[in-house]
Amino acid sequence: MKARGFTLIEVMVALAIVAIALGAGMRAAGVLSDNAERLAEVSAAGWCAQNQLTALRLAHLMPDVGDSDFSCQQLGRSYRGQLRTRPTPNPNFRRVDAVVSDEAGYPLLTLTTVVSRG
Repeated sequence: MKARGFTLIEVMVALAIVAIALGAGMRAAGVLSDNAERLAEVSAAGWCAQNQLTALRLAHLMPDVGDSDFSCQQLGRSYRGQLRTRPTPNPNFRRVDAVVSDEAGYPLLTLTTVVSRG
């Protein structure tokens, strides 16, 4: 009578394949988690920048050329930012860049707007 079943080699190969697949799945789950965290951080930084640029537009004043610092809190996190105001070829407009960084100083995003004389 012939024995039926798997050989030890076949079982070891199957276990190796399962281990590789599980490892890849764990890596993919980790990357998704990191991406979700990054998206939340960039979104909150975007809200900070938008708030600064909106306040600037609502002031109806022509901003002076130069740089100014700001900070804000969003989603329980602190962000540092800088408003960089530059002249344009048309003296009635100024370009304003809001650069937002995390607490460690790494830039997260830059939003730009053009402000006109109020």
